[in-house]
Amino acid sequence: MASFPETIHFTGLNTPVRLEWSAHDLDVVGEIPREIDGAFFRAVPDPAYPPKFEDEIVLSGDGMVSKFAIRDGKVNFAIRYVETARYKAEKAAGRALFGKYRNPFTDDAVVQGIEGTVSNTTPVWHAGRLFMTKEDGLAYEIDPETLATIGRWDYHGALKSKTFTAHPRVDAETGEMFFFGYEAGGLCTADVAYCIADKDGNLVSEQWFQQPYCSTIHDFTITEKYAVFPIFPTTTDLDRVKAGGPHWAHQQDLESWVGIMPRYGKVEEMRWFKGPKGVSAFHFVNAYDDGDKVHLDICLSDTNAFAFMREAGGVHRAQNELGGGLTRWTFDLASEDEGFESRLIGPPGDMPRLRDADQGRAYRAAWYLTINPQGGPPLPGGPVGAAFNAMLRVEPGNGRLDMMPLEFGMAISEPVHVPSSQGDHEGWLLAVVDRQVEPNRFTSELWIVDAGNIAAGPVARVTVPVPLRAQVHGAWVSSERLAEAQAHAQAA
Repeated sequence: MASFPETIHFTGLNTPVRLEWSAHDLDVVGEIPREIDGAFFRAVPDPAYPPKFEDEIVLSGDGMVSKFAIRDGKVNFAIRYVETARYKAEKAAGRALFGKYRNPFTDDAVVQGIEGTVSNTTPVWHAGRLFMTKEDGLAYEIDPETLATIGRWDYHGALKSKTFTAHPRVDAETGEMFFFGYEAGGLCTADVAYCIADKDGNLVSEQWFQQPYCSTIHDFTITEKYAVFPIFPTTTDLDRVKAGGPHWAHQQDLESWVGIMPRYGKVEEMRWFKGPKGVSAFHFVNAYDDGDKVHLDICLSDTNAFAFMREAGGVHRAQNELGGGLTRWTFDLASEDEGFESRLIGPPGDMPRLRDADQGRAYRAAWYLTINPQGGPPLPGGPVGAAFNAMLRVEPGNGRLDMMPLEFGMAISEPVHVPSSQGDHEGWLLAVVDRQVEPNRFTSELWIVDAGNIAAGPVARVTVPVPLRAQVHGAWVSSERLAEAQAHAQAA
Protein backbone atom coordinates (compact mmCIF):
# COMPACT_ATOMS: atom_id res chain seq x y z
CA MET A 1 0.00 0.00 0.00
CA ALA A 2 1.13 3.58 -0.67
CA SER A 3 -0.14 4.81 2.71
CA PHE A 4 -1.36 3.44 6.01
CA PRO A 5 -4.99 2.21 6.12
CA GLU A 6 -7.57 4.28 7.99
CA THR A 7 -8.36 1.43 10.38
CA ILE A 8 -8.15 1.08 14.16
CA HIS A 9 -4.76 -0.58 13.74
CA PHE A 10 -3.22 2.60 12.29
CA THR A 11 -5.23 5.44 13.84
CA GLY A 12 -5.87 6.79 17.33
CA LEU A 13 -3.19 5.66 19.77
CA ASN A 14 -2.06 3.24 17.04
CA THR A 15 -1.10 6.05 14.65
CA PRO A 16 2.42 5.23 13.35
CA VAL A 17 5.15 7.49 14.77
CA ARG A 18 8.23 5.87 13.14
CA LEU A 19 10.80 8.07 14.89
CA GLU A 20 14.05 6.93 16.44
CA TRP A 21 15.08 9.67 18.85
CA SER A 22 16.55 10.49 22.24
CA ALA A 23 16.33 13.35 24.74
CA HIS A 24 17.96 14.27 28.05
CA ASP A 25 16.51 15.80 31.21
CA LEU A 26 12.84 15.60 30.36
CA ASP A 27 10.59 18.02 32.24
CA VAL A 28 9.36 16.62 35.57
CA VAL A 29 6.24 17.82 37.38
CA GLY A 30 6.52 16.88 41.07
CA GLU A 31 9.46 14.94 42.47
CA ILE A 32 10.64 11.46 41.51
CA PRO A 33 11.66 9.42 44.59
CA ARG A 34 15.45 9.03 44.66
CA GLU A 35 15.22 5.28 45.21
CA ILE A 36 13.82 4.93 41.68
CA ASP A 37 17.16 4.34 40.00
CA GLY A 38 17.29 2.33 36.79
CA ALA A 39 15.62 1.91 33.43
CA PHE A 40 12.05 1.32 32.28
CA PHE A 41 12.19 -0.56 28.96
CA ARG A 42 9.07 -0.67 26.75
CA ALA A 43 8.08 -2.74 23.72
CA VAL A 44 6.25 -0.70 21.08
CA PRO A 45 4.93 -2.01 17.73
CA ASP A 46 5.45 0.71 15.12
CA PRO A 47 5.39 -0.22 11.40
CA ALA A 48 8.30 1.20 9.45
CA TYR A 49 6.35 0.96 6.16
CA PRO A 50 2.70 0.82 5.08
CA PRO A 51 1.51 -2.79 4.98
CA LYS A 52 0.98 -4.98 1.93
CA PHE A 53 -2.67 -5.52 2.80
CA GLU A 54 -5.34 -3.16 4.07
CA ASP A 55 -6.53 -5.59 6.75
CA GLU A 56 -3.14 -5.72 8.50
CA ILE A 57 -3.22 -5.56 12.31
CA VAL A 58 -1.33 -3.68 15.00
CA LEU A 59 0.44 -6.83 16.20
CA SER A 60 2.48 -6.91 12.97
CA GLY A 61 4.15 -3.55 13.63
CA ASP A 62 7.95 -3.54 13.68
CA GLY A 63 9.32 -3.76 17.20
CA MET A 64 10.77 -0.66 18.82
CA VAL A 65 12.47 -0.73 22.20
CA SER A 66 12.29 2.42 24.28
CA LYS A 67 14.03 3.34 27.52
CA PHE A 68 13.27 5.79 30.31
CA ALA A 69 16.56 6.06 32.22
CA ILE A 70 15.94 7.47 35.71
CA ARG A 71 18.58 8.62 38.20
CA ASP A 72 18.65 11.33 40.90
CA GLY A 73 15.16 12.44 39.94
CA LYS A 74 16.13 13.08 36.31
CA VAL A 75 14.91 11.25 33.23
CA ASN A 76 16.47 10.56 29.83
CA PHE A 77 14.63 8.84 26.98
CA ALA A 78 15.57 6.93 23.84
CA ILE A 79 13.78 4.70 21.32
CA ARG A 80 15.13 2.55 18.48
CA TYR A 81 13.90 -0.10 16.08
CA VAL A 82 14.78 -3.70 16.78
CA GLU A 83 16.80 -4.64 13.71
CA THR A 84 15.31 -8.06 13.07
CA ALA A 85 15.96 -9.94 9.85
CA ARG A 86 12.52 -8.80 8.70
CA TYR A 87 13.17 -5.13 9.51
CA LYS A 88 16.52 -5.14 7.71
CA ALA A 89 15.06 -6.81 4.60
CA GLU A 90 12.23 -4.28 4.34
CA LYS A 91 14.56 -1.35 5.10
CA ALA A 92 16.80 -2.44 2.22
CA ALA A 93 13.78 -2.64 -0.10
CA GLY A 94 12.14 0.53 1.19
CA ARG A 95 8.73 -1.14 1.45
CA ALA A 96 6.76 -3.91 3.13
CA LEU A 97 7.72 -7.39 1.96
CA PHE A 98 5.96 -9.53 4.56
CA GLY A 99 2.26 -10.17 4.20
CA LYS A 100 -0.56 -11.03 6.56
CA TYR A 101 -0.06 -11.58 10.28
CA ARG A 102 2.02 -14.75 10.79
CA ASN A 103 1.25 -16.07 7.32
CA PRO A 104 4.45 -16.65 5.32
CA PHE A 105 2.43 -17.81 2.31
CA THR A 106 1.41 -14.17 1.73
CA ASP A 107 5.00 -12.83 1.82
CA ASP A 108 6.95 -11.66 -1.22
CA ALA A 109 9.02 -14.43 -2.78
CA VAL A 110 12.26 -12.53 -2.06
CA VAL A 111 11.83 -13.01 1.71
CA GLN A 112 10.81 -16.66 1.71
CA GLY A 113 12.90 -18.37 4.38
CA ILE A 114 13.57 -15.17 6.36
CA GLU A 115 12.13 -15.27 9.87
CA GLY A 116 9.18 -12.89 10.06
CA THR A 117 9.19 -12.06 13.77
CA VAL A 118 9.13 -8.35 14.62
CA SER A 119 10.18 -8.70 18.31
CA ASN A 120 7.57 -6.16 19.39
CA THR A 121 5.91 -7.63 22.48
CA THR A 122 8.01 -7.84 25.65
CA PRO A 123 11.42 -6.65 26.88
CA VAL A 124 12.93 -9.43 28.99
CA TRP A 125 15.90 -9.08 31.37
CA HIS A 126 17.78 -12.16 32.50
CA ALA A 127 21.35 -12.91 33.57
CA GLY A 128 22.65 -9.51 32.51
CA ARG A 129 21.08 -9.55 29.05
CA LEU A 130 18.15 -7.62 27.57
CA PHE A 131 15.97 -9.33 24.99
CA MET A 132 13.07 -8.19 22.84
CA THR A 133 10.59 -10.98 22.25
CA LYS A 134 7.58 -12.02 20.22
CA GLU A 135 6.27 -15.55 20.40
CA ASP A 136 6.45 -16.33 16.65
CA GLY A 137 10.27 -16.45 16.59
CA LEU A 138 13.40 -16.31 18.67
CA ALA A 139 14.34 -13.36 20.88
CA TYR A 140 16.73 -10.59 19.82
CA GLU A 141 19.38 -9.38 22.23
CA ILE A 142 19.54 -5.59 22.75
CA ASP A 143 22.35 -3.45 24.15
CA PRO A 144 20.73 -1.99 27.30
CA GLU A 145 22.87 1.16 27.10
CA THR A 146 22.55 2.11 23.42
CA LEU A 147 19.46 0.06 22.47
CA ALA A 148 21.41 -1.23 19.46
CA THR A 149 20.41 -4.69 18.26
CA ILE A 150 23.10 -7.27 19.03
CA GLY A 151 21.46 -10.19 17.26
CA ARG A 152 19.16 -13.17 17.32
CA TRP A 153 19.41 -15.20 20.56
CA ASP A 154 19.43 -19.02 20.61
CA TYR A 155 21.63 -19.72 23.64
CA HIS A 156 24.73 -20.13 21.47
CA GLY A 157 22.99 -22.74 19.33
CA ALA A 158 21.72 -24.82 22.26
CA LEU A 159 18.01 -23.89 21.91
CA LYS A 160 16.25 -26.13 19.38
CA SER A 161 12.80 -24.52 19.58
CA LYS A 162 12.04 -22.21 16.67
CA THR A 163 10.11 -19.88 19.00
CA PHE A 164 10.49 -18.12 22.37
CA THR A 165 7.57 -16.92 24.49
CA ALA A 166 6.86 -13.25 25.14
CA HIS A 167 6.16 -14.17 28.79
CA PRO A 168 8.96 -16.08 30.49
CA ARG A 169 8.88 -16.27 34.29
CA VAL A 170 11.94 -15.49 36.42
CA ASP A 171 12.16 -16.85 39.96
CA ALA A 172 13.57 -13.96 42.00
CA GLU A 173 15.01 -16.31 44.63
CA THR A 174 16.82 -18.79 42.38
CA GLY A 175 17.52 -16.42 39.48
CA GLU A 176 16.33 -19.07 37.00
CA MET A 177 14.21 -18.23 33.99
CA PHE A 178 11.43 -20.62 32.96
CA PHE A 179 10.13 -20.23 29.43
CA PHE A 180 8.59 -22.05 26.51
CA GLY A 181 7.97 -21.86 22.80
CA TYR A 182 4.80 -23.02 21.06
CA GLU A 183 4.76 -24.02 17.39
CA ALA A 184 8.27 -24.97 18.46
CA GLY A 185 8.71 -27.38 15.56
CA GLY A 186 7.44 -25.00 12.93
CA LEU A 187 4.34 -23.32 11.57
CA CYS A 188 1.04 -24.70 12.91
CA THR A 189 2.63 -27.59 14.81
CA ALA A 190 1.30 -28.60 18.23
CA ASP A 191 4.88 -28.81 19.58
CA VAL A 192 5.66 -26.96 22.82
CA ALA A 193 9.22 -26.67 24.15
CA TYR A 194 9.48 -26.16 27.93
CA CYS A 195 12.86 -24.69 28.89
CA ILE A 196 14.89 -23.57 31.90
CA ALA A 197 17.85 -21.17 31.91
CA ASP A 198 19.96 -21.02 35.07
CA LYS A 199 20.85 -17.84 36.96
CA ASP A 200 23.91 -17.35 34.74
CA GLY A 201 21.86 -17.52 31.55
CA ASN A 202 22.79 -21.06 30.48
CA LEU A 203 20.13 -23.25 28.91
CA VAL A 204 19.97 -26.28 31.23
CA SER A 205 16.75 -27.97 30.10
CA GLU A 206 14.60 -28.19 26.96
CA GLN A 207 11.74 -30.70 26.81
CA TRP A 208 9.06 -30.96 24.16
CA PHE A 209 5.42 -32.01 24.50
CA GLN A 210 2.22 -31.84 22.45
CA GLN A 211 -0.60 -29.49 23.41
CA PRO A 212 -4.20 -30.78 22.97
CA TYR A 213 -4.58 -28.63 19.83
CA CYS A 214 -2.39 -25.94 18.27
CA SER A 215 -3.42 -22.84 20.19
CA THR A 216 -1.92 -19.45 20.94
CA ILE A 217 -0.17 -19.97 24.28
CA HIS A 218 0.67 -16.36 25.03
CA ASP A 219 1.53 -16.74 28.73
CA PHE A 220 2.11 -19.38 31.38
CA THR A 221 3.02 -19.46 35.08
CA ILE A 222 5.23 -21.20 37.60
CA THR A 223 4.89 -22.00 41.28
CA GLU A 224 7.64 -23.13 43.62
CA LYS A 225 6.89 -26.73 42.58
CA TYR A 226 5.03 -26.62 39.26
CA ALA A 227 4.86 -25.23 35.74
CA VAL A 228 1.33 -24.37 34.59
CA PHE A 229 0.28 -24.24 30.90
CA PRO A 230 -3.27 -22.92 30.22
CA ILE A 231 -4.56 -23.72 26.71
CA PHE A 232 -7.43 -21.72 25.21
CA PRO A 233 -9.38 -22.48 22.00
CA THR A 234 -7.89 -19.95 19.61
CA THR A 235 -6.41 -22.30 17.06
CA THR A 236 -4.49 -22.38 13.81
CA ASP A 237 -4.81 -24.61 10.75
CA LEU A 238 -2.09 -25.15 8.17
CA ASP A 239 -4.49 -25.57 5.23
CA ARG A 240 -6.22 -22.29 6.12
CA VAL A 241 -2.90 -20.49 6.39
CA LYS A 242 -1.67 -21.94 3.07
CA ALA A 243 -4.86 -20.64 1.45
CA GLY A 244 -3.94 -17.11 2.60
CA GLY A 245 -6.32 -17.12 5.54
CA PRO A 246 -5.82 -15.93 9.13
CA HIS A 247 -3.34 -17.66 11.38
CA TRP A 248 -5.74 -17.62 14.35
CA ALA A 249 -9.47 -18.32 14.64
CA HIS A 250 -11.30 -18.62 17.95
CA GLN A 251 -13.45 -21.75 18.42
CA GLN A 252 -16.19 -20.87 20.89
CA ASP A 253 -17.44 -24.46 21.24
CA LEU A 254 -14.05 -25.98 22.05
CA GLU A 255 -12.93 -26.79 25.60
CA SER A 256 -10.00 -25.09 27.29
CA TRP A 257 -7.29 -27.08 29.05
CA VAL A 258 -4.67 -26.54 31.76
CA GLY A 259 -1.54 -28.67 31.90
CA ILE A 260 0.39 -28.89 35.21
CA MET A 261 3.76 -30.59 35.65
CA PRO A 262 6.58 -30.46 38.22
CA ARG A 263 8.68 -27.47 37.22
CA TYR A 264 11.88 -29.53 37.42
CA GLY A 265 10.15 -32.74 36.29
CA LYS A 266 9.55 -34.50 33.00
CA VAL A 267 6.90 -33.47 30.48
CA GLU A 268 5.60 -37.05 30.70
CA GLU A 269 4.37 -36.08 34.20
CA MET A 270 2.06 -33.42 32.74
CA ARG A 271 -1.49 -33.70 34.06
CA TRP A 272 -4.32 -32.14 32.04
CA PHE A 273 -7.42 -30.49 33.50
CA LYS A 274 -10.45 -29.73 31.31
CA GLY A 275 -11.80 -26.15 31.45
CA PRO A 276 -14.90 -24.35 30.15
CA LYS A 277 -15.63 -23.95 26.46
CA GLY A 278 -14.81 -20.81 24.52
CA VAL A 279 -13.08 -18.84 27.28
CA SER A 280 -9.84 -16.96 26.72
CA ALA A 281 -7.02 -15.35 28.68
CA PHE A 282 -3.81 -13.84 27.40
CA HIS A 283 -2.23 -12.81 30.72
CA PHE A 284 -1.96 -14.38 34.16
CA VAL A 285 -1.26 -12.52 37.38
CA ASN A 286 0.44 -15.36 39.19
CA ALA A 287 0.22 -18.94 40.41
CA TYR A 288 1.28 -20.58 43.65
CA ASP A 289 1.01 -23.97 45.32
CA ASP A 290 -0.68 -24.59 48.66
CA GLY A 291 -0.18 -28.19 49.76
CA ASP A 292 -1.73 -30.36 47.05
CA LYS A 293 -3.50 -27.38 45.51
CA VAL A 294 -2.37 -24.94 42.82
CA HIS A 295 -4.01 -21.51 42.56
CA LEU A 296 -3.90 -19.71 39.20
CA ASP A 297 -5.10 -16.09 38.90
CA ILE A 298 -5.99 -15.11 35.34
CA CYS A 299 -7.50 -12.20 33.38
CA LEU A 300 -10.34 -14.27 31.94
CA SER A 301 -12.90 -13.33 29.28
CA ASP A 302 -15.75 -15.41 27.90
CA THR A 303 -14.35 -15.20 24.36
CA ASN A 304 -11.19 -13.95 22.67
CA ALA A 305 -10.41 -10.28 23.39
CA PHE A 306 -8.97 -9.67 19.90
CA ALA A 307 -11.68 -8.90 17.36
CA PHE A 308 -9.71 -10.26 14.40
CA MET A 309 -9.22 -13.62 16.14
CA ARG A 310 -12.82 -14.10 17.28
CA GLU A 311 -14.31 -12.85 13.99
CA ALA A 312 -12.17 -15.34 12.05
CA GLY A 313 -13.97 -18.01 14.08
CA GLY A 314 -17.41 -16.56 13.42
CA VAL A 315 -17.78 -14.80 16.79
CA HIS A 316 -19.12 -11.29 16.19
CA ARG A 317 -19.40 -9.29 19.41
CA ALA A 318 -18.53 -5.71 20.28
CA GLN A 319 -15.58 -5.14 22.59
CA ASN A 320 -17.80 -3.75 25.34
CA GLU A 321 -19.96 -6.89 25.27
CA LEU A 322 -17.22 -9.25 26.43
CA GLY A 323 -17.80 -10.87 29.82
CA GLY A 324 -15.35 -12.11 32.42
CA GLY A 325 -13.13 -10.82 35.19
CA LEU A 326 -10.06 -11.53 37.29
CA THR A 327 -10.59 -15.19 38.11
CA ARG A 328 -8.92 -17.74 40.38
CA TRP A 329 -8.76 -21.32 39.18
CA THR A 330 -7.83 -23.86 41.89
CA PHE A 331 -6.57 -27.34 41.01
CA ASP A 332 -6.49 -30.21 43.50
CA LEU A 333 -3.59 -32.44 42.51
CA ALA A 334 -4.60 -35.00 45.15
CA SER A 335 -7.89 -35.59 43.34
CA GLU A 336 -8.33 -37.69 40.20
CA ASP A 337 -11.01 -35.30 38.93
CA GLU A 338 -10.09 -33.48 35.70
CA GLY A 339 -12.17 -30.46 36.73
CA PHE A 340 -11.26 -27.56 39.01
CA GLU A 341 -12.76 -24.77 41.10
CA SER A 342 -13.33 -21.27 39.69
CA ARG A 343 -14.23 -18.03 41.46
CA LEU A 344 -14.24 -14.36 40.57
CA ILE A 345 -11.75 -12.23 42.55
CA GLY A 346 -11.84 -8.91 40.66
CA PRO A 347 -13.48 -6.87 37.87
CA PRO A 348 -12.64 -7.39 34.18
CA GLY A 349 -9.24 -6.11 33.08
CA ASP A 350 -5.82 -7.09 31.81
CA MET A 351 -2.09 -6.23 31.73
CA PRO A 352 -1.41 -7.40 35.33
CA ARG A 353 1.74 -6.55 37.26
CA LEU A 354 3.19 -8.36 40.26
CA ARG A 355 6.19 -7.68 42.49
CA ASP A 356 9.13 -9.67 41.11
CA ALA A 357 9.69 -11.16 44.57
CA ASP A 358 6.16 -12.66 44.53
CA GLN A 359 6.62 -14.62 41.31
CA GLY A 360 5.31 -18.15 41.85
CA ARG A 361 4.46 -17.53 45.49
CA ALA A 362 1.47 -16.48 47.59
CA TYR A 363 1.12 -12.72 47.26
CA ARG A 364 -0.64 -9.88 49.02
CA ALA A 365 -1.44 -7.50 46.15
CA ALA A 366 -1.23 -7.06 42.40
CA TRP A 367 -2.11 -4.36 39.90
CA TYR A 368 -3.90 -4.46 36.56
CA LEU A 369 -5.70 -2.20 34.11
CA THR A 370 -9.40 -1.86 33.43
CA ILE A 371 -11.98 0.35 31.71
CA ASN A 372 -13.90 2.64 34.05
CA PRO A 373 -17.34 3.40 32.52
CA GLN A 374 -17.40 6.73 34.38
CA GLY A 375 -14.31 7.80 32.45
CA GLY A 376 -16.25 8.01 29.22
CA PRO A 377 -15.66 5.91 26.11
CA PRO A 378 -12.13 4.47 25.93
CA LEU A 379 -9.64 6.01 23.55
CA PRO A 380 -9.22 4.10 20.28
CA GLY A 381 -5.99 2.16 20.01
CA GLY A 382 -3.82 -0.37 21.77
CA PRO A 383 -3.56 -4.08 20.92
CA VAL A 384 -7.32 -4.77 21.12
CA GLY A 385 -8.46 -1.39 19.77
CA ALA A 386 -9.81 0.06 23.03
CA ALA A 387 -7.40 1.54 25.57
CA PHE A 388 -7.62 1.20 29.35
CA ASN A 389 -8.54 4.28 31.41
CA ALA A 390 -8.02 3.10 34.99
CA MET A 391 -5.64 1.06 37.13
CA LEU A 392 -6.69 -1.31 39.92
CA ARG A 393 -4.90 -2.64 42.98
CA VAL A 394 -6.34 -5.94 44.21
CA GLU A 395 -5.76 -7.99 47.37
CA PRO A 396 -7.08 -11.48 46.53
CA GLY A 397 -6.85 -12.62 50.14
CA ASN A 398 -9.45 -10.18 51.47
CA GLY A 399 -11.13 -8.77 48.35
CA ARG A 400 -9.86 -5.19 48.83
CA LEU A 401 -9.91 -3.20 45.61
CA ASP A 402 -8.50 0.29 44.96
CA MET A 403 -8.72 2.30 41.74
CA MET A 404 -6.80 5.08 40.05
CA PRO A 405 -9.27 6.45 37.50
CA LEU A 406 -8.13 8.72 34.69
CA GLU A 407 -9.86 11.81 33.37
CA PHE A 408 -12.00 11.75 30.25
CA GLY A 409 -9.90 11.34 27.10
CA MET A 410 -6.96 9.60 28.79
CA ALA A 411 -5.44 6.13 28.55
CA ILE A 412 -2.84 4.12 30.48
CA SER A 413 -0.44 1.39 29.39
CA GLU A 414 0.78 -1.58 31.44
CA PRO A 415 2.79 -0.48 34.51
CA VAL A 416 6.09 -1.81 35.80
CA HIS A 417 6.85 -2.23 39.48
CA VAL A 418 9.89 -0.73 41.23
CA PRO A 419 10.63 -2.16 44.69
CA SER A 420 11.22 0.11 47.67
CA SER A 421 13.92 -0.19 50.33
CA GLN A 422 11.66 1.47 52.91
CA GLY A 423 10.39 -1.36 55.08
CA ASP A 424 6.73 -2.15 54.39
CA HIS A 425 6.41 0.32 51.51
CA GLU A 426 4.94 -1.47 48.48
CA GLY A 427 7.16 0.34 46.02
CA TRP A 428 6.32 2.35 42.94
CA LEU A 429 4.52 1.88 39.65
CA LEU A 430 5.69 3.49 36.40
CA ALA A 431 3.32 3.76 33.46
CA VAL A 432 2.88 5.82 30.32
CA VAL A 433 -0.35 7.82 30.23
CA ASP A 434 -1.74 9.34 27.02
CA ARG A 435 -4.16 12.23 26.62
CA GLN A 436 -6.22 13.14 23.58
CA VAL A 437 -5.85 16.84 22.74
CA GLU A 438 -7.39 16.81 19.24
CA PRO A 439 -9.38 14.19 17.29
CA ASN A 440 -6.23 12.36 16.18
CA ARG A 441 -3.50 14.03 18.25
CA PHE A 442 -2.23 12.81 21.61
CA THR A 443 0.34 13.75 24.23
CA SER A 444 2.23 11.31 26.46
CA GLU A 445 3.59 11.39 30.01
CA LEU A 446 5.39 8.97 32.29
CA TRP A 447 3.58 8.71 35.64
CA ILE A 448 5.17 7.60 38.91
CA VAL A 449 2.58 6.24 41.36
CA ASP A 450 2.81 4.98 44.95
CA ALA A 451 2.01 1.27 44.52
CA GLY A 452 0.28 1.07 47.90
CA ASN A 453 -1.81 4.21 47.37
CA ILE A 454 -2.76 4.33 43.71
CA ALA A 455 -5.97 6.27 44.42
CA ALA A 456 -3.82 9.32 45.25
CA GLY A 457 -2.65 9.54 41.64
CA PRO A 458 0.90 10.27 40.50
CA VAL A 459 3.58 11.67 42.78
CA ALA A 460 5.44 12.84 39.65
CA ARG A 461 4.76 13.21 35.93
CA VAL A 462 7.40 13.28 33.19
CA THR A 463 6.47 15.16 30.03
CA VAL A 464 7.43 13.46 26.77
CA PRO A 465 7.95 15.91 23.85
CA VAL A 466 6.81 13.41 21.19
CA PRO A 467 3.64 11.29 21.39
CA LEU A 468 4.36 7.62 22.09
CA ARG A 469 2.63 4.83 20.25
CA ALA A 470 0.66 2.38 22.39
CA GLN A 471 2.90 0.01 24.34
CA VAL A 472 2.47 -3.73 24.71
CA HIS A 473 4.65 -4.75 27.70
CA GLY A 474 7.49 -3.29 29.76
CA ALA A 475 10.27 -4.22 32.18
CA TRP A 476 12.11 -2.46 35.02
CA VAL A 477 15.86 -3.01 35.48
CA SER A 478 17.71 -1.44 38.41
CA SER A 479 20.90 0.58 37.93
CA GLU A 480 22.72 -2.02 40.00
CA ARG A 481 21.81 -4.79 37.55
CA LEU A 482 22.61 -2.59 34.57
CA ALA A 483 26.05 -1.82 36.01
CA GLU A 484 26.74 -5.51 36.67
CA ALA A 485 25.84 -6.35 33.08
CA GLN A 486 28.05 -3.59 31.73
CA ALA A 487 31.00 -4.74 33.83
CA HIS A 488 30.49 -8.33 32.64
CA ALA A 489 30.36 -7.19 29.00
CA GLN A 490 33.58 -5.18 29.36
CA ALA A 491 35.34 -8.15 30.98
CA ALA A 492 34.26 -10.42 28.15
